[in-house]
Amino acid sequence: MKALTANRLLDGEAVFLSEGRWVERFADADLFEDDAAALEAEAHAKTQLTVVVDPYLIDVIPSDAGYAPLSFRERVRALGPTNKPEHGKKTEGGEGIEALLHATGAARSKGRVELIRRK
Repeated sequence: MKALTANRLLDGEAVFLSEGRWVERFADADLFEDDAAALEAEAHAKTQLTVVVDPYLIDVIPSDAGYAPLSFRERVRALGPTNKPEHGKKTEGGEGIEALLHATGAARSKGRVELIRRK
């Protein structure tokens, strides 16, 4: 399963694709079970470079309270920023945040590894 993420060009915020638009909460992201649909969404997102920068697919896994990114890096991006505990998306609470906080795994997202290799 995969989700599509990027950084919003306007302010650098980590965003996720949801029904053709970019949202800030991972819990609202579209999850792709079909690789072809995921790759199609990624290709389309790469044409929207005036909106986002560097879109790429991330691996998603089930956690105790829902779904969460597999890689620790992507969970940090989804909860960020990390400068103070009282800042960031994690302060919103709710099931989506709980899923991120209780997820385990430290694998690198394959999409990010491929992106690094291309550069």
